[in-house]
Amino acid sequence: MSEKLSKSVYQLKVTLKGTKPPIWRRLLVPADLPLGKLHEVLQLVMGWENYHLHQFISGGRFFGMQDGEFSLDAEIEDENQFKIKDLLSAEKETLGYEYDFGDSWDHKIVLEKILPAEDGQQPPRCIKGMRACPPEDCGGIWGYQELLETLSDPKNPDYEEMLEWVGGEFDPELFDIGRVNKQLALV
Repeated sequence: MSEKLSKSVYQLKVTLKGTKPPIWRRLLVPADLPLGKLHEVLQLVMGWENYHLHQFISGGRFFGMQDGEFSLDAEIEDENQFKIKDLLSAEKETLGYEYDFGDSWDHKIVLEKILPAEDGQQPPRCIKGMRACPPEDCGGIWGYQELLETLSDPKNPDYEEMLEWVGGEFDPELFDIGRVNKQLALV
């Protein structure tokens, strides 16, 4: 891998597959960010809470956690042994990211641009995004659609229960980039 690519910043677009209208984020990350750290960044920018297992998928290979707590399948390679630049090296290349194997939140990560690193630039940071992330454990894409339908109809018999479950309010259109970037500054 070239020295130039190591010092580059990647502009990535992360889209939660199956959502209409789409839920997505655009972010800047160092090209040499380990996949384990990318997972932490994705949790923050998407709004997940890191309650579940995850994996990255590239070219038929799987990358995930490999530590004493979890005994993962031998076919899953240690995500901390790979950097983003090891899997994405040209614009328009893609990487899969699955979070929560039960709800199966599948994300498509596209390398949109390779930018030169600038002095003082402090990636990772989110530069744009649309719509709120679905709440944890809401049942995948189908469960999320059902949740939105229930919350849009106060006469629905499950409305009060679901409203309480999401914490009293949920705006599917809300994405607070300022809050996300404050959290990213701590990564």
